[in-house]
Amino acid sequence: MQKMLVEGGHTLNGKVRISGAKNSAVALLPAAILADSDVTIEGLPEISDVYTLGDLLEEIGGKVMWNGQTVHIDPEHMISMPLPNGKVKKLRASYYFMGAMLGKFKQAVIGLPGGCHLGPRPIDQHIKGFEALGAKVTNEQGAIYIRAEELTGARIYLDVVSVGATINIMLAAVKAKGKTIIENAAKEPEIIDVATLLTNMGAQIKGVGTDVIRIEGVPSLHGCRHTIIPDRIEAGTYAIAAAAAGNEVVIDNVISQHLESLLAKLREMGVTVEEGDEQLLIASKQPLKSVDIKTLVYPGFPTDLQQPFTTLLTKTVNTGVVTDTIYSARLKHIDELRRMNAIIKVEGGSAIISGPVQLEGARVKATDLRAGAALIVAGLMANGITEITGLEHIDRGYEKITEKLTDLGANVWREEMNDQEIEQFQNS
Repeated sequence: MQKMLVEGGHTLNGKVRISGAKNSAVALLPAAILADSDVTIEGLPEISDVYTLGDLLEEIGGKVMWNGQTVHIDPEHMISMPLPNGKVKKLRASYYFMGAMLGKFKQAVIGLPGGCHLGPRPIDQHIKGFEALGAKVTNEQGAIYIRAEELTGARIYLDVVSVGATINIMLAAVKAKGKTIIENAAKEPEIIDVATLLTNMGAQIKGVGTDVIRIEGVPSLHGCRHTIIPDRIEAGTYAIAAAAAGNEVVIDNVISQHLESLLAKLREMGVTVEEGDEQLLIASKQPLKSVDIKTLVYPGFPTDLQQPFTTLLTKTVNTGVVTDTIYSARLKHIDELRRMNAIIKVEGGSAIISGPVQLEGARVKATDLRAGAALIVAGLMANGITEITGLEHIDRGYEKITEKLTDLGANVWREEMNDQEIEQFQNS
């Protein structure tokens, strides 16, 4: 096991290139199941979640060939093999195998998904969609069994806006008979990316990016080549890091329209933000003004950027309030920031951050992916050295983050943990 060490006090400058979108990749790979011939996906991030999904594709008989950030998937010999546990437990996005295998084989057996512990994240809207299409869904011995004689298009209204349910229903519906209409659909860019892949495979999908998606089922889908969109959450994380500890940082390979809510808040704080052709320039000014944020479904402020943004607010003048309306339990990073001298109160689903304070290096633990990003930003801002454990969370979503930060001028490195540190980590 490794820990990450971050020495604060080094100003970030230069250029960082953003990788492919994690939240697209984890749906694009299962979507390849639906094709009858080879699918090539380019620009995938080199992160553990992507490789775990590749292993799951191989478990059901797919041929998966990696060439750096490009993967070739041959689905010809895939079978409807149960995936009750094992690697399914490693990431929540394994639930996309439900929709993809249901669409391809009319049946699926998938273990309850794992991933970061962010409080209740039910899959009832996914199941509601599958049942509306004609499937029978049961929970047997900790696994979800989904079976259908045939799938028939239906009108499905999502009770809550859900990215996962929108994509999963789309995967199941593209080969169903007749027309499916998904109402109150999510609008995230990653959904558009998945729909683009499916359309390139021959699917008939309209309305993606709006709250009503219309799908006309087709009998078969063919292989294709697809290039993934840039990761807006990674781009946002580096923009926050640049505002927190940077001078001038250029963020390359980014679609700035995907980050409008974050960029608006950074400008409101006094950060200089210049948008170019697939680039952003972030130049931090002092002092920064406090702001309030409330996470909302896209195009609102992303819940995945709430935690690193909370860290940034510790250096702003006066008090800022962060409210997460998506995941009420996504405040576990607060205790770790307090170890680093942050002054933060939690009231209900809100964090009240008083600043400015000088963070101090400490031993802290990443409890989930974006909490890890928040602690790295904190380490960049802090006096002294910050030791971060729980790197398995960070590596799920940030490609080569140590190298990218080093290239920007940060002093960040990894060390092996000794037996005593491992025991303390496991008992914490």
